[in-house]
Amino acid sequence: MAQVCAVIPARGGSKGVPRKNVREIGGQPLIARAVRSLVATDGIDVVVVTTDDDEIAGVAAAAGAVVVRRPAELAGDEASSESALLHALDALEQTPDVLVFAQATSPFIDPSDVAHAVKLVGDGTCDVAFAATRTDVFLWKQGPDGVTGVNHDMTTRPRRQDREPEWAETGAFYVMRVDGFRQHRHRFFGRVEIVEVQAADAVDVDTPADLELARAIDSLRAPADEVIPARAVVTDFDGVHTADRVVVDQHGVESVEVNRTDGMGVSLLRRAGVPVLILSTEQNPVVGVRGRKLGVDVIAGCDDKLTALTTWARDHDVALADVAYLGNDVNDVACLRAVGWPVVVADAHRDARRASRIELRHSGGDGAVRELADRVLASRRQEGNDDD
Repeated sequence: MAQVCAVIPARGGSKGVPRKNVREIGGQPLIARAVRSLVATDGIDVVVVTTDDDEIAGVAAAAGAVVVRRPAELAGDEASSESALLHALDALEQTPDVLVFAQATSPFIDPSDVAHAVKLVGDGTCDVAFAATRTDVFLWKQGPDGVTGVNHDMTTRPRRQDREPEWAETGAFYVMRVDGFRQHRHRFFGRVEIVEVQAADAVDVDTPADLELARAIDSLRAPADEVIPARAVVTDFDGVHTADRVVVDQHGVESVEVNRTDGMGVSLLRRAGVPVLILSTEQNPVVGVRGRKLGVDVIAGCDDKLTALTTWARDHDVALADVAYLGNDVNDVACLRAVGWPVVVADAHRDARRASRIELRHSGGDGAVRELADRVLASRRQEGNDDD
């Protein structure tokens, strides 16, 4: 199997849109959207962000990327993307066979499109595959004697269906053989194939107007929040109530940060009579401390989460089909598959996402538990209105 590495160059400086790579669309920084799309792509083994910026590095790592620090000489306006890619490849312990070069400025990268490109390169169909969308635009250029047609005869206006297809490079992603890229030091070499992407996915954020357009498109795409008519709520702890990070002091003592908004969500569930369980493999006493603070059941240090979940639900006379389980990683997959309402946080591992029915808008430690609580409680309010 070919080793496939995705690299996203994301420097801190940008002129058209200042701090562009951490500007938000749909509540997510651009760099986080790109990382999560690639993490969710079949066939990609590791996602790397190469950057010179501390904030970008932190956001990228939280979204699931490995961070490579880019030297200043490769982070200026004149530095090429190719130079950043080569530096990132040199920093890896293992040289991959296939490189996916993706750009955070493309907020609508479809994992299935990238996976298709990876397959084309991985099975030897081509050396390079890149994202493009069909265009039927008549192009013109200004010359000393006026304007002339670029891709057409100005005296002829053929119908769209009578024209040969033409393609506009979107910049979203390029997939290439690493050995060929190292040899040519450019993203196009050998046999090149196009991977057609939807025109609506082809937005590239280079100007403030592009950013507003992408936000408008995203708002139209975002589905209405689905209510969750669960009778009980079970959550993991690390990566759900927290951002899956710990702080370790000089004495080796670990601490975590939780979100007060999540605490309020749990409180509202309890007031509504919804049983809540925190179910975690984590041995840290902080799990129990947080559970007691919230006044909910806690099972910590659990190696068999599915058995514990099943027993707890039976003791509370709740069918698994009526349980909402909120997870984020591979050790939640069995529980997600067992319940009627499998839910994951926005930055969940791709295996957990595949086992889920609902992906929340919020990430772990950033309001995901509150979002789930609101949607469970919204279902109860709807039921009350139906009774009227």
